[in-house]
Amino acid sequence: MTKSGCHMPKFLCTACGVQYPESPIPPSHCIICEDPRQFVPKTGQGWTTPEKLAVDHFNAFRKIAPELFALSTMPRFGIGQRAFLIITPSGNVLWDCLSFLDSATVEIIRLLGGIKAIAISHPHFYSAMVTWGRTFECPIFVHEADRQWVVEPDASVEFWTGESKEILTGITIHRLGGHFPGSTVLHWLGRQALFPGDTMLVAPDERHVSFMWSYPNNVPLPAAKVERIGQRLQLLDFDSIYSPFWERGEIKRNAKEAVDRSIRRQLKGPEATERTSA
Repeated sequence: MTKSGCHMPKFLCTACGVQYPESPIPPSHCIICEDPRQFVPKTGQGWTTPEKLAVDHFNAFRKIAPELFALSTMPRFGIGQRAFLIITPSGNVLWDCLSFLDSATVEIIRLLGGIKAIAISHPHFYSAMVTWGRTFECPIFVHEADRQWVVEPDASVEFWTGESKEILTGITIHRLGGHFPGSTVLHWLGRQALFPGDTMLVAPDERHVSFMWSYPNNVPLPAAKVERIGQRLQLLDFDSIYSPFWERGEIKRNAKEAVDRSIRRQLKGPEATERTSA
């Protein structure tokens, strides 16, 4: 807080959208962008504030399935991901997060029942998670393995350990690793739905998924890690996958078969997939 009693701004990285703690001046660098899984733009590191975003940005909601809403900031900001609001009898869960939160978004979500828990897949989607957690007075679940990338420590952030955690009845998060050490997926058992964050992305053909260590820099995951992720996913019952990007969409049916097909392709090469399909 400044001497005048006004709050200092919380600067947002314009490249990745991650929010930093209050400061009178922008941070000197962004540790998320400097990590080799992301990148610093050629024009250099840029910063903005929630107040500046509010001038010409808003959050759009779309109902994409029963009791499931996707929301994203328009025009596109940062990485451009969408978050998911999952409506359940035990309370609502926000999966992943956005950098922008305005009064209209708060009002809409409260009309839908509020948020009982926030779960984040990996550091690229931390966004303004502390602002969201404080606003809705709910815990934010982040895996302990990714603690070093949390740039705004707060009591609302709960670091969990182990390989899985049920955060609400029928809603479980699973650490699969790969993209980041703590990369996590969310499993909605009642709807047989999987929300993978960037652990894997739906391919444009909607029949495959991809596994990458760095998506913008085109670095694939090692075969051993892909195989381990596949073994963990075999234990989950899911039929649909919801990607964090509108353009990468979702696989609405037979998603588990698509994952199995994709793992075979990544481990054995595209020729193996062609033979299987023939």
